[in-house]
Amino acid sequence: MLPLLRFAGDGSEHSLRDAIESLAGEFKLSDDERRELLPSGQQEVFANRVGWARTYMKKAGLLRATRRGFFQITDRGQSALAQKPALIDGKFLDQYQEFREFKALRKQPATNGEPEEEEQTRTPEEALERAYQNLRADLAADLLTQIKQSPPALFERLVVELLVKMGYGGSRKDAGRAIGKSGDEGIDGIIKEDRLGLDIIYIQAKRWDNTVGRPEIQKFAGALQGQRARKGIFITTSNFSREAHDYASRIDSKIVLIDGEQLAQMLIDHNIGVASVASYEIKRVDSDYFTEQ
Repeated sequence: MLPLLRFAGDGSEHSLRDAIESLAGEFKLSDDERRELLPSGQQEVFANRVGWARTYMKKAGLLRATRRGFFQITDRGQSALAQKPALIDGKFLDQYQEFREFKALRKQPATNGEPEEEEQTRTPEEALERAYQNLRADLAADLLTQIKQSPPALFERLVVELLVKMGYGGSRKDAGRAIGKSGDEGIDGIIKEDRLGLDIIYIQAKRWDNTVGRPEIQKFAGALQGQRARKGIFITTSNFSREAHDYASRIDSKIVLIDGEQLAQMLIDHNIGVASVASYEIKRVDSDYFTEQ
């Protein structure tokens, strides 16, 4: 927050976008660092943090909004700079009653055992998305456990439904007919790449606990040739060895490896085997509404 207050220290009106660009240069951020997005992919992390630094200091009375997207330092802000603080953080802003009242409204107890200082460095969006990612990771682990404990027929149905929802195989009936059981807790078959059947994909899915190594991928590549298929998808509820990934990346046939974690995430994305419990809609003040004549 201190660099942002220093940026505004000239007393002029500044736009948030100019502040973001100036601070990115001050911190010597690379292009990749500047483009890093929040998990939702909706906003850049750095821009989000600068925006919330502005909000916190507005709540503390160090900055004030002049018009939409613009701000200016206040007399209190100039006094704060005159103190030459080494750092401006939540503890520094606690000296202002307005900020303490603001913080009391949004105060949430730490639930993941992290130090309070680390919790306070996150913006609300980051905290919310981090909580969402934690919930999703727990759901994925539970889902994978359930898959491993379910009958083979359910695993077959799950794979078919996933492929159809991803756009492969035409209808669910067509896909189900194309996928067949192959024993050893696995299934295999041929499925259309699109609804027109312009190309085919060989599928192998194994409900295993052990790591899938290079020999299994070599057998799979041989099976592709036997089925006159150039593309293949190998799905497992476990994981793949480094050698397996390396081999799949070097052969002419296009083979996609999907491990248990990826499988669970895909099932969540396509709402297979999961049910919605709650949803939250994030809103902001519509400044245009309040400026209409």
